[in-house]
Amino acid sequence: MTTLYLASASPRRSELLTQIGVPFVTRVVPIDEAPLPGEAPAAYVERLALAKAQATFDTLDDRDSAVVLGSDTAVVLDGRILGKPVDRDDALATLTALSGREHHVLTAVALVSEARSASRVVVSSVRFKALSQTQIEAYWATGEPCDKAGSYGIQGLAAVFVSQMQGSYSAVVGLPLCETAELLAEFAIPCWQATASA
Repeated sequence: MTTLYLASASPRRSELLTQIGVPFVTRVVPIDEAPLPGEAPAAYVERLALAKAQATFDTLDDRDSAVVLGSDTAVVLDGRILGKPVDRDDALATLTALSGREHHVLTAVALVSEARSASRVVVSSVRFKALSQTQIEAYWATGEPCDKAGSYGIQGLAAVFVSQMQGSYSAVVGLPLCETAELLAEFAIPCWQATASA
């Protein structure tokens, strides 16, 4: 029987996988997430998703029956990747830059097994309403932006900033469920599995 490992400590990715009825074991191996010189955002998120999955796979004892899922999300404005904020000033500057504008959220999902690997990149567009400095500072004070790419979480308090979105909502949260389900099927892992407690 195949064991699916999730190479992510993100509670949002765990919740999304659970939402579609896929059992998994969380196993995280840290990797260097610095972009390469001149690396395009889509190539960056795909490389990291594969690297996370491969690094985790390489630590497993049950490789012959294991599949590892890795994922990475980047918020991109004017071709520039907006990572997690390093401090308050960085977060305020990022949110000010996003105010009243459209940006892109790129999320890659990758699966690695002993036999092969596969990956997909999903691009979504998100538009923020115009934000006042007071709103931006109040949002920072909630603590939510601290560990979020682009300094916001669409599934949380920042939902009120989003005036328009095109693409995959779950991808913006952190895992594109339609594409993830398709990839899992290619590795013979079905969705909607009965849980042990059912």
